[in-house]
Amino acid sequence: MSATSIFIMIFGVSLASLLPRILPVALLSRISFPPVFIRWLSYVAPAVLGALTALSVLAPQGTIHISINNIYIWAFIPTLFSAIKTRSLFITLIVGIVSMALLYNLF
Repeated sequence: MSATSIFIMIFGVSLASLLPRILPVALLSRISFPPVFIRWLSYVAPAVLGALTALSVLAPQGTIHISINNIYIWAFIPTLFSAIKTRSLFITLIVGIVSMALLYNLF
């Protein structure tokens, strides 16, 4: 692979990554949306995050696996409780990482 094709590939991937982020901001920044729409949009990110979390915990290998042997569910339980109790992203991440490391090494 030549240096030119590597440069073109880096430029193309950068453009494909940046355009979906920049265009909506550039095109929609001057438009004022109704408060109902803004409120509706505030629920999109938590809904997507919840769906991704549920998929990762309940279907870690691509198929739904709800059983006592699913260590992802066992790691999720203390992580969820720490998130609710502390409301701290840092502590929640630490609890999740430690829980997963312990369960992964024990089982």
